[in-house]
Amino acid sequence: MERFHRTLRQEFLTGKVFDAVTDAQVQLDAWVETYNHDRPHQGIGMVAPNERFRLAISELVTVEVEDSSPDTTTTTSNPTRRVGQGGNISFAATRYRVGTWLTGEEVEVICDERLLHIHHRGVLVVTHAVRHAPSRQSAAERRGQRPAPPASAKAPPRKSASAASVTRKVDSSGNVSFAGTNYRVGNAYRRRQVQVAVVDGTVEISVGEELIRVHPVRHDRTREHGALANPGGRPHRINAA
Repeated sequence: MERFHRTLRQEFLTGKVFDAVTDAQVQLDAWVETYNHDRPHQGIGMVAPNERFRLAISELVTVEVEDSSPDTTTTTSNPTRRVGQGGNISFAATRYRVGTWLTGEEVEVICDERLLHIHHRGVLVVTHAVRHAPSRQSAAERRGQRPAPPASAKAPPRKSASAASVTRKVDSSGNVSFAGTNYRVGNAYRRRQVQVAVVDGTVEISVGEELIRVHPVRHDRTREHGALANPGGRPHRINAA
């Protein structure tokens, strides 16, 4: 918000004189519309804020499955990288930040047209604007790929799953904080990392594939997107388990 206010002063208010409050409001509304939908922002990959929110929207898809024999073919998984001592990975000859709390861990890289997503054990930990050359992406995606196991060898899916989840560390009281609200996990999980996901009107807390707690939503839903999408929401290096 501080950065927005500075931009508002520099690009809209400086040197302006308005005939009346209504005139100021009309011109401000037009400027905000341009700011949200047309003006590129360097901090989010040179796209407008509306484009970033549009990318975050997922649509429900209905899949019809015909009766057939089980599919035993193998497919190729997403490329993986091991996090270096400095908390970075290299993808397409470009360094991307993951975090020193995952040093030595293997992460999965998923890249679309503008964004590069890094997952650890199925949990999204950070998203970056793409900075590598497009010509290098195909070769980078082939490196680190491995055949996926047959469908018959895969572990059964969890009974419920969220479209997005984040990692949190359980504090000394056996709770985690999500969207400014404490949710109970249990003393047995103190100082361990868990995954927090929002499913319909509940908050699910899991360890790996094991669902350990389900709570009704008690947090402010307007803070939910920031809690799920902000990379700063993951544990800091000094708090990592």
